[in-house]
Amino acid sequence: MAGQDVGERRRVSSGGRWEASAGYSRAIAVGDSCWVAGTTDAGPDGRSRHPGDAAAQADACWEIVRRALEEAGFVLEDVVRTRMYVVRADDAEAVAEVHGRVFGDVRPAATLVQVAGLMEPSLLVEVEAEARRR
Repeated sequence: MAGQDVGERRRVSSGGRWEASAGYSRAIAVGDSCWVAGTTDAGPDGRSRHPGDAAAQADACWEIVRRALEEAGFVLEDVVRTRMYVVRADDAEAVAEVHGRVFGDVRPAATLVQVAGLMEPSLLVEVEAEARRR
């Protein structure tokens, strides 16, 4: 990941396929706050690195989020809000369990919803996070 300071605004890029073409950053940090964009486990070809396995996709997503937060000067313990999107309702429990393992006692405000689909059919999970440094 490559970070770029723009005044008080720090931009973090993971080099993801859609970042440049869609005009967004993996994360933006301003002062004591950081917002991590919707994150999937998409590989360079845009497809899931763990096709068919929502829990593995969720694990990979939270690892990408963790790295983005760290590059911006934050840690998982700073996360105050998460959002999780699943394509298949049957995956909600597994994705929630991954969230519980990743965040343990942090227990951020969280939302988990089912969506009709993501940008690529092999992607089953997308997550977002917001953090505030303590």
